[in-house]
Amino acid sequence: MTSTEPDFDAFVHGRGRALLKFAYVLCGDAHLAEDLVQEVLARMHRRWDRITAMDSAEAYVRTAIVRQFLSWRRRRAYREAVLADVPEMIGLEDSQQRVVARDQMWRLLRGLPRAQRAVLVLRFYCDLPDDEIATLLGCGQSTVRSQAARALSRMRTIMSETGVGVDG
Repeated sequence: MTSTEPDFDAFVHGRGRALLKFAYVLCGDAHLAEDLVQEVLARMHRRWDRITAMDSAEAYVRTAIVRQFLSWRRRRAYREAVLADVPEMIGLEDSQQRVVARDQMWRLLRGLPRAQRAVLVLRFYCDLPDDEIATLLGCGQSTVRSQAARALSRMRTIMSETGVGVDG
């Protein structure tokens, strides 16, 4: 056992669940999220000493997850249909509305280009400011703002065209 293994194991044990949730929100598929995180962590293990010497190992790993998600190698797996999980108790109208709303949001997000989706996830799920998103994605802040604006505009257009989320 190398000296990095206990630190790496502690990181995975302590932050693995949060990384899986993050990857799941990015890709919308639990199995693909597991693959993303596993693949990234496998690559990180070899150089964990150098990664932990940086300011934030978790930020570095998240960046790698985003980049892997945006990678062309994942495009084929990404095209698989994602179905929303249905809660066990659907008897309440409120529960049904939440399920429908969640499913509609997944459909809207799936309809976006990958970079736009990543920007929205980083902004609204991770609550990151534009400068941090730009650093994670390796682009400028203006690109982040324009990608977010385009994504939200596209989602609004789809919603008005299909009547999703529109009363009446």
